[in-house]
Amino acid sequence: MNGPSFAQSAQPRWHGMHRRLAAAALAAVMAFSASAPAFAQSRKMSFIRDAEIEQVLREYLDPLLGAAGLRKGFIRVVLVADRSFNAFVADGKRVFVNIGAIMESTTPNQIIGVLAHETGHIAGGHLARMRAEIDKATAIAIIGTILGGAAVIGSARSAQVGTSPAGAIGAILGPSELARRSLLAYQRGEEQAADRAALNFLEKTGQSAKGMLETFERMASDSLFSSTRLDKYLLSHPLPQERVAGLREAAPKGAAFGVKDPPARQAKHDMIRAKLYAFTGDAGEISRRYPAHNQTLPARYARAIGDYRFGRPDAALRAIDALIAEQPGNAYFRELKGQALLEAGRASAAVAPLRKAVSLAPNQPLIRTMLGHALVAQDTPAAIAEAIKELLNATGRDPDNFEGYRYLSQAYARKGDEGNAALAAARGALIEGQFQDAQRFARRAMPLLPANSPAYLAARDIVEAKPEKSQ
Repeated sequence: MNGPSFAQSAQPRWHGMHRRLAAAALAAVMAFSASAPAFAQSRKMSFIRDAEIEQVLREYLDPLLGAAGLRKGFIRVVLVADRSFNAFVADGKRVFVNIGAIMESTTPNQIIGVLAHETGHIAGGHLARMRAEIDKATAIAIIGTILGGAAVIGSARSAQVGTSPAGAIGAILGPSELARRSLLAYQRGEEQAADRAALNFLEKTGQSAKGMLETFERMASDSLFSSTRLDKYLLSHPLPQERVAGLREAAPKGAAFGVKDPPARQAKHDMIRAKLYAFTGDAGEISRRYPAHNQTLPARYARAIGDYRFGRPDAALRAIDALIAEQPGNAYFRELKGQALLEAGRASAAVAPLRKAVSLAPNQPLIRTMLGHALVAQDTPAAIAEAIKELLNATGRDPDNFEGYRYLSQAYARKGDEGNAALAAARGALIEGQFQDAQRFARRAMPLLPANSPAYLAARDIVEAKPEKSQ
């Protein structure tokens, strides 16, 4: 992952995100569960940031958005720190992808098929209609419960004539179950619509639906042992076998079905999978998947990351330098070198490779954030001035970049600009969902900033904002 995303220990430190985002994600996950009420309880979700992986997924997603008539760049991919195979949409602006979906997709086409399906949900406006269906289902359940309660009262009053209390209880439970089945039936229809849309988007972009079919075949195989015992009306998705049957019929009809991923795209995919295994696996898993005799670029990348993570800095730097020598234009190899040096306490040495990485990938705010971190650690007037410039660029490009705001706050504080330091801290806390801390920092910032300046108004907006209700 990018530098701040991972600590030097064997276990990665995942980014947290704004609570509103997590709550929206939770609502989407509920729609993808086999039993929606199971997700009514609180569930924490962790997210990670990585410039390289996000860039590759943007390259996968943008053509699909164009085929769907959606604005490219407006919808972004969020990586969920979960090794299970899943993806979902939450608010029409983000596609959430479990890292497990990437790690288990052996070809780009397989994960592209998943992204095409999620694009189908966004293009079809399924989330907005789902909210209306939830409202309708809730109303059905409430009315049914009220009527059922009246039936219980009536039963108690007429017990002498043989009215069954069990039947009265059924009158309460029945409407709720009916509402749930109605909602799940609606969800199954939306899933099938998203499948059809995905096939269309893949065809428009000249990409095969074979990967999508392979993914659903794997899902069907995984669930085969239990599917015969499931009530299909209690599933939010159509049964996997049904979806596979539909795809087996429709997918080969596409003109692009035989098209394979270009070698360059497959190479990038292999690299991000290696990176994920290297940053999330233990030493044993890394050595099993990428043994020393494997001299491919992804294997050497994974082992270099493993050396860096597990306390072998000299071996890591030698391996990274060999990667750079082979691909001097690869910004992410330079980023990894800067990360290894920075987290080894060698901030001054980290600046040069990170500057080079920024020059090679100037539109990557996460790399600029790491450079800003290294410059802040140098703590000289020139380095602090450069850090502020880089971190303003990074946070301006990436509104969810809370670590960028954290380092920006440190840079302003070391410069002696307490007003902007407090404002940057407020913005970072707001992204992390720490609403009270954000308001506390913003109150501190306001009297230190020029009245009615853009920074002052931004601080005032945070102070006057109302916290969103938790979902």
